[in-house]
Amino acid sequence: QVQLVESGGGLVQAGGSLRLSCAASGRTFSSYAMGWIRQASGKEREFVAAISRSGVWTSYADSVKGRFTISRDNPKNTVYLRMNSLKPEDTAVYYCAAADVFDNLKTGQNVAVWGQGTLVTVSS
Repeated sequence: QVQLVESGGGLVQAGGSLRLSCAASGRTFSSYAMGWIRQASGKEREFVAAISRSGVWTSYADSVKGRFTISRDNPKNTVYLRMNSLKPEDTAVYYCAAADVFDNLKTGQNVAVWGQGTLVTVSS
């Protein structure tokens, strides 16, 4: 089983950009679909984006479509989330997640591994 460590969060002004990274340990990274899920203070977790094992298929929440891009580098055991045109409502803790089933990342159910999260704060 992999372990996931996120980085790249921080404070940014509205309209700015950030790139989150999620580094995975272990040799089974490429066997997992990967995703990003976020949780704002006082709110439930929300699906953000997911990418298939090979990287061919991606899925995005409507709220981030056209602004965020998920990608992965399997030889480097890393998944990324490029976030552009950030809005204050994007403020949340962003969690990296690994799942055996791609759609599980959309529901947050039966996720195999969670990262510890990285905080993104967007100021207005």
